[in-house]
Amino acid sequence: MQKLLTALYFRFTLLTPAWSWATVILLLLFAVYFAQDFKLDASADALVLESDQDLRYYRAIRARYGSDDFLVVTYRPQGDLFAKETLADITNLRGKLQQLERVASVTSLLDVPLIDSPRMTLSELQQEIRTLETPDMDTELARREFRDSPLYRNLLVSPDGHTTAMLVNLRHNSDYQTLLTRRDALWEKRLHNPLSAEEINELSLLSGKIKNQNEVLQAQQKNDIATVRGILQQHRQQATIHLGGVPMISADMVDFIRSDIRVFGLGVGLFLIVLLATAFKQLRWVLVPMLICVSTAVMMVGFLGLMDWPVTVVSSNFISLMLILTLSLVVHLIVRHQELHVNAPEGKQGDMLRETVRSKIAPSIYTSLTTIVAFASLIVSGIRPVMDFGWMMVVGVSLAFVLVFLLFPALLIGLQPGTPIFRKHDATAVITRFFARIVTGFPKGTLLVYVLLVVLGVVGISRLTVENRFIDYFKDSTEIHQGMLLIDRELGGTTPLDVVLEPPKVFFEAEEEATTETAGTDSEDFFDDLLMEDLEQEDAGLSGSSYWYNIFQLRQVEQVHAYLEALPETGKVLSLATTMAMMTQLNKDEPLDNLSLAVMHKNLPADVKTTLFDPYLSEEGNQIRFAVRVIDSDKNLQRDALIKKIRAELIAKFKLEPEQVHLSGMLVLYNNVLQSLFRSQILTLSVVFLAIMLMLLLLFQSLKFALIGVVPTMVAATSILGLMGWLGIPLDIMTITIAAITIGIGVDNSIHYIHRFREEFAKDGNGNAAAQRCHASVGRALYYTSVTITLGFSILALSNFIPSIYFGLLTGIAMIVALVANLTLLPVLLVRFNWKLSTV
Repeated sequence: MQKLLTALYFRFTLLTPAWSWATVILLLLFAVYFAQDFKLDASADALVLESDQDLRYYRAIRARYGSDDFLVVTYRPQGDLFAKETLADITNLRGKLQQLERVASVTSLLDVPLIDSPRMTLSELQQEIRTLETPDMDTELARREFRDSPLYRNLLVSPDGHTTAMLVNLRHNSDYQTLLTRRDALWEKRLHNPLSAEEINELSLLSGKIKNQNEVLQAQQKNDIATVRGILQQHRQQATIHLGGVPMISADMVDFIRSDIRVFGLGVGLFLIVLLATAFKQLRWVLVPMLICVSTAVMMVGFLGLMDWPVTVVSSNFISLMLILTLSLVVHLIVRHQELHVNAPEGKQGDMLRETVRSKIAPSIYTSLTTIVAFASLIVSGIRPVMDFGWMMVVGVSLAFVLVFLLFPALLIGLQPGTPIFRKHDATAVITRFFARIVTGFPKGTLLVYVLLVVLGVVGISRLTVENRFIDYFKDSTEIHQGMLLIDRELGGTTPLDVVLEPPKVFFEAEEEATTETAGTDSEDFFDDLLMEDLEQEDAGLSGSSYWYNIFQLRQVEQVHAYLEALPETGKVLSLATTMAMMTQLNKDEPLDNLSLAVMHKNLPADVKTTLFDPYLSEEGNQIRFAVRVIDSDKNLQRDALIKKIRAELIAKFKLEPEQVHLSGMLVLYNNVLQSLFRSQILTLSVVFLAIMLMLLLLFQSLKFALIGVVPTMVAATSILGLMGWLGIPLDIMTITIAAITIGIGVDNSIHYIHRFREEFAKDGNGNAAAQRCHASVGRALYYTSVTITLGFSILALSNFIPSIYFGLLTGIAMIVALVANLTLLPVLLVRFNWKLSTV
């Protein structure tokens, strides 16, 4: 069977290469057609944990208390914020923003009610809502109120009174949220029980609808942001203006992804052309590899379009990876072909191509499989963009292998071998011979160096953390970074954290008990009791039925608010305590009782009630929300510790039951992703290590070879993770992939070296001589491929996304360490155990 497949393969590629060309051209045409459906995704939904339970709770809280779907415009005028010309410019800016179709409302310092400029009573507020635009408004009193107000200070106006914020609320897409809620419910059910056929079909339909809606929303969002920026640009002569908010970050992330794909693809492509021309010095060794690499990249883009598989910021480097990995396969074939040509200058092209493929097909299969295993290990991470990246590269590496072994012989069979190139004195030979001398001259010293390197790596890994600042993901020159920093410093913080408190169990038990008792009473007595209760409730209003909205529980609300506000990591805190402070002002600074609370809640104008109550108190009054802003730019911020501290201290200090306390918001979701990185790092490395050990065992039929073969790349992975620990570089959604990729790609060199070492060792049984010959032959290919990968990854330093820069530079360093280990440590181990290898 194997002979038949081999004969068919060579017939297809060498005897009738036109069929190979025709097949590839047809596939390329299909790929180009489907490439128009290629999509990018930078939505928050693409940067969360798969089936995160906190995500569903977060969406429920957002639906009840308001969405994060808004933009923040910071405005710092050149002159006085409350000068007439400044307020006129803000009015003009607000008007332009309000006219946009997708803008639901704009809230600025011009729109909010002022109750202390001068002090108003409830009856006056019922008659007139006074704002900064009210005729004859005393701007100095307004300035003082904005500076001192528990609601507006550090939210709408900075403490120094020089900067203001404008909230641009975008229209809410309720249909999209409904689809997300239903899909998440099915996801959650799937975790515990198998879905029915109808539910599986529904989940598939929901996923399709969500993707379609997401595309429409992203397109709208991009246009909205561009339009808003155009409007802001018209006012930048009067003020320093920054744009912020989740929609803006998502839109800019899409631009970053698109830019990275373009820059990485072109940059790596140009670099590969220069490298091939320098290394192999013949036009064919530039055109053939690049044709194969470009074909692979185009087909992969078409495949992603066909499968409706969007690219996220994590997978934005897939083009450069595809080019690098494809070329690394081709380089081994080129080096082997040139070696055969030097040994037999008059040899026929067909014979050399047959021998090239024959000698490299087995190690290439296994190197591709090990790379596939490395990327497949990312699927167990539980982080959606990392999982998608793993699947993409599994398909990409498979496609690269097929095209390399299909096109390489088919393209070259029509070309004459030409003149062989002798390379005895080039730089590559000097480098490989240097490493060969280390192997033969200092084996014990080499082992000692790597033992020390591993020890340092392990110590560094113990220092590794996952705590990082979202603001540090972006360069200082980006508007995201500048806007977040300004909001952090002057407007109360950027990262939202919701602290939600529920009533204790006894409250609901008492309600249920009362219902049960009344159900058992005489109907006449029950009617009388019910009538009296209704009259009492009518007088008491919400304060009579709500657990939190009464003078007893509001004292605890104020204490919790003060506790949250006093935390060094938090900025602005808004809650029902803020509302009570405003209502106390309306009550002539007199303490409020339950009757006052009920009267005020009932008689406040609807607009005021929407501002003071709806964001912090549920409709029935039994759930309260503290809207906390966390200072993301705080270098001492430890998200996980902060979340655990708040929860523990709320329970301990305020005698709350654990079931009463819930923490939600983007801070919690982001922290869940970060904390999963440690678990997924251990899991992915375990999976990739065991899988590659199995692959090497199958390839070499020897446990010794399998153990030796994985050592150099494990050293490289340990070293790079240790380096991150020593340098204080945290794990994130990008750097988590470095170790697995290092092992998957680095072990490719080990496979090629061991495969060649076995052949050379069989000639004379001399381990040192075999190592010398390996360095002069396959060592050259290892050098070329590793340099290609290293410099290719270095192109990522041009990204606007800092984790991509770290990913590129650290992976490049890991590849260099893996190369050196494969040219020093690996042959030392092979020579040292040559008495075992000779029996294989």
